Amino acid sequence: MAKIHPTAIVHSTAVLSDPVEIGAYSIVEADVVIGPRSVVREHAILRQYTTIGQNNIVDSYAILGGVPQDLKFDPRTVSYLRVGDDNVFREGVTISRATREGKATLVGNRTYWMTAAHAGHDVVVEDDAILVNGAALAGHTVLGRGAILSAHVAVHQFCWVGEMAMGQGNSATSMHIPPFTLFAGANRIVSLNVVGMRRSKEITREDRHQIQEAFDLTYRSSLTLSDALRAMDEQTEWKAAATRFRDFVRRVVSAQSPYKRGLCPLRRRERTADE
Repeated sequence: MAKIHPTAIVHSTAVLSDPVEIGAYSIVEADVVIGPRSVVREHAILRQYTTIGQNNIVDSYAILGGVPQDLKFDPRTVSYLRVGDDNVFREGVTISRATREGKATLVGNRTYWMTAAHAGHDVVVEDDAILVNGAALAGHTVLGRGAILSAHVAVHQFCWVGEMAMGQGNSATSMHIPPFTLFAGANRIVSLNVVGMRRSKEITREDRHQIQEAFDLTYRSSLTLSDALRAMDEQTEWKAAATRFRDFVRRVVSAQSPYKRGLCPLRRRERTADE
C-alpha cells in the first residue's frame, strides 16, 4: 500500500499505485497519477494533470507539472505533463505542463535531472537523456535520446538537440544541434561526440565511420546543405545511425517557422599570430 507521511497533502482524486512513498510536507494535487514504486520526497510538489510512471524518484523541492511560464497561457487550459519510468528528478527540478488544450510535455524513461534543471512547456525529453545542474530547456524544445546537457547549458525555444549530442558547460544554442555532436560556447559545433559513441553499446565501429562521413559531408565539404543531403542519399549502404543523422539534417532544412532555426555551424580553428 502507499506510504504517505501524515504531513503530506494528497488530493482525493490523485491515483497512487501500490506501493508508492509520499514524503513529509509534499503536495500531490488533483488528477495526478503516480506509478508503482515511485518516491516523492519531502517538500516536493506534483501539480495537477501530472502523470509519472513506475520507479521514479522526485527529490525535495522539485515541482513537476507547474503552470507554463507563458504570459499568454490561460490557467483554465487542461494540459499535461507525462513522465515515463525509472527517472530521477533531483532537488529543485522544475518541469512545466503544456500550453495547449489536451497537449502534453513529455519525459521518457531513464532520464536523470540534476539539481535545478528545468524544462519548459511542450518540451520532449527522450529516453536516457541527462540534464546536469542548472541546465534549461525552453518551451517547445526536443532533447534527443541519450543527449547530455552539462551544467547551465541553455537551449532556446523551438530548438532540437539530437540524440547523443553533448553540450559543454555554460554553452547555449538558438539553433538545431545534430545527433552525435559536441557543442560549446554560443551556437558552435565543436566535433563529433567520439567518446560518447565509443562508450555506447548501440553504436558500432561501422556506425561511427558512417556518422563521420555524414558529419564531413555536412560540415567539412564545400557543399550546401541541400547538396550534402543529396550526397548522403547516395550512401545506400549506411545503417540506421548515420541515416538518423542525415534525416535530422533534412528535417532542419525543411523546417518551417517557428522551428526554422537553422543547423548549428562548425567552430573553425582560429589562426595564431605565427600562422
